[in-house]
Amino acid sequence: MGKIYITGLEVDTLIGVYDWERERTTQLLLDVTLDVDLQAAMQSDDVADTVDYAKVAECIVQVGKESTFELLEAFGSKVMNSVLESFVANGITLKIVKPNILPNARTVAVEMSKERV
Repeated sequence: MGKIYITGLEVDTLIGVYDWERERTTQLLLDVTLDVDLQAAMQSDDVADTVDYAKVAECIVQVGKESTFELLEAFGSKVMNSVLESFVANGITLKIVKPNILPNARTVAVEMSKERV
């Protein structure tokens, strides 16, 4: 087993509970950790034997473009489900950072995990 990390992925999406948040997209920062079997790629040096992280990033950005959730938790669930449906990973951990939403905090964040069933 191994892990693939994507950190600080910028995703624009319509998200938020308040009316002013619904007027335009917000840039979120996502940290993604995929639990994957890296054994074949370690031997072959072939991207076909691993999870292509560029395609994972594209998938997540596309989810952001299509989403209109109010809560980070709901958005995160959609992201995790989309990644696990599209790529061969045993599990995913996702941290979503929403900057500049509270006047006295730089960011708020949620972190969640899901395993393939």
